[in-house]
Amino acid sequence: MSTKTIELIAAPPAPRYVGDGFRVHNFIPGMYGLDMQRMDPFILMDYNALFRFPPSETPRGVDVHPHRGFETVTIAYKGRIAHHDNAGNSGVIGEGDVQWMTAAAGILHKEYHEEQFSKTGGDFQMVQLWVNLPAQHKMLKPKYQGITHAEIPAYQLPNDSGTIEIIAGQYRDVQGAASTFTPIHLLNAKLRAGSDAKFEFPERYNTGLLVVEGSVRVNDADVVPTDHFALFAYDGTTFTLTALEKSIVLILSGEPIGEPIAAQGPFVMNTREELMQAFHDFKSGKFGVLA
Repeated sequence: MSTKTIELIAAPPAPRYVGDGFRVHNFIPGMYGLDMQRMDPFILMDYNALFRFPPSETPRGVDVHPHRGFETVTIAYKGRIAHHDNAGNSGVIGEGDVQWMTAAAGILHKEYHEEQFSKTGGDFQMVQLWVNLPAQHKMLKPKYQGITHAEIPAYQLPNDSGTIEIIAGQYRDVQGAASTFTPIHLLNAKLRAGSDAKFEFPERYNTGLLVVEGSVRVNDADVVPTDHFALFAYDGTTFTLTALEKSIVLILSGEPIGEPIAAQGPFVMNTREELMQAFHDFKSGKFGVLA
């Protein structure tokens, strides 16, 4: 086994608002050369770093919008997010929960602060990933995987030094909660100060990590602080994290799909023609209606 080293450590870009309810740092695609191909199949990562929203009688969020051709993965660390769509699906993503939405052929939905959270205000922290779909799956029927924190399998590290929550993929002999269309590992490492955890992924997988809380040292070399993203090079299979303080780290690694990406706004297809068709279908009402 060879060591997988860090290619880049990215500080959080300047925040921007998605709607009025999500104050995010956009790591992918964005600065530092982290385009959609470099982290394929992870084609977008918006990170709402810890932020305190004041009380509001009107829930903040994002109004009706469409998606086609990919999946959205929403991970809630603080606060509560409500959603509903034009297929009649609705729910609340609470702290520690994950919503894995396969937009595929097309869906209309809304995301906003849960009503009671909105009224009281409070700390809000979340990650939303867009995960690309292979061409053969882009026009499947949409579906949801609503995964509560209690349903996420966890690997207990020795000596009560922490846990690895497996949202998707595998860690050691523990299989994750979500089903995926391509090989993907998505893990939350929750580490006590001074503890170590070792990870192994294929060399050709696109691999990165986001420090959600605390700070970690990678391979006894590079320090990655809070709210920073680290991109790994294609030069090995294993790396070790050492928590310099109590830490939470989101780790993502996936096999590249390797297909052309044609993306604009809420649609991610393979060709320009498919992209234009998506816009036409949406404008002509083929996505349906959502009030």
